[in-house]
Order: sequence, then C-alpha cells, then structure tokens
Amino acid sequence: MKILIVGGNGTIGKHVAEHFKKNEEVIIAGRSSGDFLVDIESSNSIERLFKKTEKLDAIVNVAGEAKWDYFSNLKEEDYYVGIKSKLMGQVNLARIGKSYLNTNGSITLTTGILADDPVEKTASAAMVNGAIHSFVKAASLDLKFGIRLNAVSAGTVDAAFEKYREFFPGHNPVPMAKVVNGYVRSVLGKNNGQVIRIYE
Repeated sequence: MKILIVGGNGTIGKHVAEHFKKNEEVIIAGRSSGDFLVDIESSNSIERLFKKTEKLDAIVNVAGEAKWDYFSNLKEEDYYVGIKSKLMGQVNLARIGKSYLNTNGSITLTTGILADDPVEKTASAAMVNGAIHSFVKAASLDLKFGIRLNAVSAGTVDAAFEKYREFFPGHNPVPMAKVVNGYVRSVLGKNNGQVIRIYE
C-alpha cells in the first residue's frame, strides 16, 4: 500500500507515519520538511504534490492550523486562518487527491475534540472542526470507485498535554497509541463518511 501522509513529521503525524512504515510504503509531505513540500492553503501546491506522488492507495492529512483567542478579540481575518488552512486545506486535499487514488483508496482528514467539546478561545478552531465533520459526512456520499473519506477526531494527546493542559481543565490526555489506531481504522478498515472519535 502506498500512503501519503501530509504533516507526517508533526506531533501526531510522525507516530502515524512510524506505524504505517512497518508494512507500507509511506511518503511524507509537509510545509517545511518531508519527502515533498506542500502548502495546503494553495490548490496549485497541492496539485503539484499529487503529480509528484502519482497514484496512491491512501491520503492521510495531519496538518492544518486555526487561530486561538477569545471570541471578543477575534477579527474577521483571524477566522480565515483556520478557514484557509485546516478547513479548505483539507477540503482541497480531498477534492484534488481523489483523482490520484487507486480504486478502493481512502482519504483521512483530522479534526479534534473542539467540534464536540469546545473550551475557551476556540470559537474559530471549533467552527472549522465542525465544518470538516459535516463535509466528510456529505462528500463521502458522492465518491466513486470505492474511495472512502473519514476524519479522525482526537482529544489532546498525551505527548502534547502539558503544553495545552491549562486550556483543557479536567480533560484526560489521550494515549498516542489510541490516536494512531484511529488512523489505522480509517485507512485499513471499511469506514466511510465517519468521524472516528478518540476522546478518552
């Protein structure tokens, strides 16, 4: 199986990549490092990436950002950080990438617990995560050739919990192994149009 992992050198992405490398061919792409560079905010950059990778069996995205701040402080342009990156970046990876997938291939996007259980300063991030959940459910209905589309939505992983602890009072850190298994389930399982939640 030939798998492209966008964001494969990040906190979660590197663990996902390490798992799949045991048995599959893995290509890593990122904004500043990887086998190929890609800016997911640019459709042209995404198109160039897929022309280099050629046909794939799975696309996994673990990249994207959004602005965190109190709702009273957020300006219109602050919302566009998440809209351009985590929302449209992932939509465009799916939109363009589906044409570079083999029959029965899969696309896995990444959201997070904020869509269901937001905390302070996350009006923008929660909005983007919720939008991706709806996109996955709807777009999966239109895919052909056995291609599947899912999202993995995790809580704060244990590897990054200390950094974000103050933002998530009372939340339980999620073991990285459980999060990785969410991506395994999406890529190797039969799920389609699903939000795979890993919150505990």
